[in-house]
Amino acid sequence: MTTETTDTAVEAPLFGPESEFSALFDDPRWALAMIRATVLEAAHPQIGAALVDNSTFVAHPWRRLRNTFLSMRRMFGTDVAEREREAARLNRLHARMSGSDSRGRAYDAMDRATRAWVVATLFESAVTMCRLSGQPLDQGTMERMYAEYRTFLAALDGDAAELPEDLNDFWRYFDRVVENELENTEAARVILYRLFDHLPAPALLAGAPTLWAAGRAVAGPLLGAITVASLPEPYRRRAGLPEMPGAQTLMQGAYLTAGLARFLPDGWISAESIIEVLSLSPGSDDPRARTVAALRARMKRASALIRLLTPLGGDAGPGPAPSAGTGEGRRSAGEFFRQVLDQTGDGYLDWPDLAAMARELSTRLDLDEPEESRLYDAFAAWWRELQAALDTDGDGRVSADEYAAAIPSLAGPALIRVAEVLFDATDKDGSGSIDADEHRTLFRTAFHRDLNPTDGAYGRSTFVGDFLSFMSGRRTSTPYDPLLADA
Repeated sequence: MTTETTDTAVEAPLFGPESEFSALFDDPRWALAMIRATVLEAAHPQIGAALVDNSTFVAHPWRRLRNTFLSMRRMFGTDVAEREREAARLNRLHARMSGSDSRGRAYDAMDRATRAWVVATLFESAVTMCRLSGQPLDQGTMERMYAEYRTFLAALDGDAAELPEDLNDFWRYFDRVVENELENTEAARVILYRLFDHLPAPALLAGAPTLWAAGRAVAGPLLGAITVASLPEPYRRRAGLPEMPGAQTLMQGAYLTAGLARFLPDGWISAESIIEVLSLSPGSDDPRARTVAALRARMKRASALIRLLTPLGGDAGPGPAPSAGTGEGRRSAGEFFRQVLDQTGDGYLDWPDLAAMARELSTRLDLDEPEESRLYDAFAAWWRELQAALDTDGDGRVSADEYAAAIPSLAGPALIRVAEVLFDATDKDGSGSIDADEHRTLFRTAFHRDLNPTDGAYGRSTFVGDFLSFMSGRRTSTPYDPLLADA
């Protein structure tokens, strides 16, 4: 490597619009690279165990995608204070994730070597996506990009010592981890063989389950095959991952096709806009809602046509219609359990589900450490209350049947405390009521709704009552659906 290349790597901006990361972030190939990187992360025993126990990526993949996108935007932006604040938030989040896997091996989301592997997969997958699409990065560009990712790790851990300084050493490090440490974990199998086949519709398509099921039936297996084919050969061999005939050609074709987006005018593709539109819920007051409503109407007509021509029985998907017998605007107990309470999608209610709710609320409301801790403590108290009231067989978790048999127990004193903590976090001036600006901030920022209180203020009792009505009354079409129920 020449001195000129080294100097360029040092002098190039590591964050902001001129960074290598920013140049690739709105690239459609990045979606394929992110899926690949996620599988490589999940194949690490510690990360895989943490994902299975704590993550909402199965039940709420679109929400997870949105949060990951926003976090990376903050971490790679030019605002140093915002980067430090986001790094502190991520560290608090990871510090709450530890335990053991099915084989009794301990995991800790704050383990430095494990966190370094996450960053390594992002960098390596970005390099690989360029190579597979016929646009390999030159050495200088790779050097600059690697420096950005090492600085990203340093922002989280205080230094980047867990990743080699030299790029050539990095490739030896990456190959060693792939060959010696990665496994065919449960989390990797879920992503490859369950998530793609059962991917819930984003909020935009929730009203057209048949259309979504038809598209997923075609795209799901293809995405799985493309991802498997793109993984490092040593890992595919050790994990025994089957590769369908023609998968390599299909994978290269997918990357090459996505790479053609470079010929589009600048600004035509925006990852932020795409994710935000997909996240719009049916009742959203977002200015783009009219366009979305028109699209949804067309999708429903297409869905009805597909249903007539090729019935796809059994895959109802998360539609907006209430179940028979539940009344207008209400979910059945089973729907509420699956869509709201079971955040991790494992079929049970336990602490990771409520921790996921606290994490999502803290993220959307952008809470600082004291308020975030209060919210987690309130949810922890609620879990202890629920466990005592609903866990009749004593297995440490609540099944759907146990929940359905004791629904009124949901609205105990601890849940009221959760609502009060949320109210206090929103009532910034401590006036005892949420004024119009605070109300707008809460529902626009956290829930993507423009809901204005009729009397100009939103009192504590009204706020608490609305939250309890959602969490125990199982009402749909409330401001909280986009936060805790929409995929």
